[in-house]
Amino acid sequence: MKALTIRQIAQGAKGSLARGNENDLVKKIVIDSRNAQQGDLFVAIRGAKQDGHRFAKNAAEAGCRSFLLSDDAVIAELSDSCREANIIRVEDTTKGLQELARYYLGLFQIKKLAVTGSTGKTTTKEMLYAILSSKYRAVRNLGNFNNEIGMPLTAFTVEEDTEAAVFEMGMSSFGEISVLADIVRPEIAVITNIGTSHIEYLKTRENILKAKMEITDFMSEDDCLIINSDNDLLTTKSVSACMQEKYRENYKYGGNFDIITAGENSGADCRLSERKDLGDGGISFRLTYKGQTQDFHLPLLGNHNGFNAMLAVAAGVECGVSLEEAAKALEKMEPESRRLQIEECSGIKLIDDTYNASPDSMMAAIDVLMSVEGRRKVAILADILEMGDTAEEYHRSVGEYASQKKVDVVISIGQNAKYIAEGARAASAGAARVIWHDTKEPLLAAISQIIKPGDVVLVKGSNSMRMTEVAGAIRSL
Repeated sequence: MKALTIRQIAQGAKGSLARGNENDLVKKIVIDSRNAQQGDLFVAIRGAKQDGHRFAKNAAEAGCRSFLLSDDAVIAELSDSCREANIIRVEDTTKGLQELARYYLGLFQIKKLAVTGSTGKTTTKEMLYAILSSKYRAVRNLGNFNNEIGMPLTAFTVEEDTEAAVFEMGMSSFGEISVLADIVRPEIAVITNIGTSHIEYLKTRENILKAKMEITDFMSEDDCLIINSDNDLLTTKSVSACMQEKYRENYKYGGNFDIITAGENSGADCRLSERKDLGDGGISFRLTYKGQTQDFHLPLLGNHNGFNAMLAVAAGVECGVSLEEAAKALEKMEPESRRLQIEECSGIKLIDDTYNASPDSMMAAIDVLMSVEGRRKVAILADILEMGDTAEEYHRSVGEYASQKKVDVVISIGQNAKYIAEGARAASAGAARVIWHDTKEPLLAAISQIIKPGDVVLVKGSNSMRMTEVAGAIRSL
């Protein structure tokens, strides 16, 4: 992080200096008092379960001397107990953090890119980061820092020598991506697809598209949006209709940026072809863009990753990276932890995809399972959360898909996962072994009797289902 004065922080966060020295410097932004030390700014975030103001004193005891606070009682107490404290008061510390991140990014002349989508956004972000890093000094969100707090914190990883930054943007309701887009003001935005994640809150896929399109709220005529036009709601027609609706609701919405399409369809600007699943060996494909054609090999599981790669490559080309340079960068990609990560343990091939789940990503993971060579194909699938009234329908469709793909053993875990079992039984007519438990404990107790050497085992479910415990049990066999 580039050092900021207290005066700059007060200005950027749109706050006021309650006390302190406006010329003191801050070299790091923290929201966890356990990480606070001298030279840091502690931002006391009010969360659903914890209020960071409770820990401001802890941060001060650890040596921190600069604070962004909104609680007047805490400000008064800290002013008395720590005479050296620099205290900036704001009405809302989360909003103050966001305003400060926007101000901070505005200090740099760098390439700013943003990625969103129902599935694949993290993988696409990592691919784009790898591509940009082959030519530029680049930064990107780490882990799941893609929300109203995590993404602003990512902004402070930009240094004076940074040349490009990639920001992943997540959401669960309207307005959330617009806040993040206001902070970043991306020049290039990518939408991977429109699926069913968070449909419980947004009700329809059309609403999900509208929420994702908030990534363009602050884009101008010099900017571009890159879309997976093979997705039924990301055709030029669908996106244009969404833009018109946004303009009707807010006449200030520009909507005059370029739209770049990518896909296997013949009309795509960036054309994906010759996509091949190589099983354990990853995937290969060919891309044609701006009159150039390049063959790619990606050492990641999943034929669907060809779509993520084409979007990342198109964005990289818009930043001046050649197709050949992008191919070399992607060939060195490594799987992210708990995202279609394959490993061998006790003669078993474990595909750990426990990070999260949606109906689309679960079906894609089943495709990966079937592409990997092994004696039996076993799918251990847990609840997909945030599906609302559509939970039964989508869980059942996952079970049907597993049986249609001829998965040998389908094990489902969770209340809604019983519909995965029902769908699998109905579609397989007894051809597949189907097991359902409402909790994972019975499976953990019996796993050594079910999983045998030579099996290929997929473990997947929404993050809060903690399927990491199941993956860990398989590793321990």
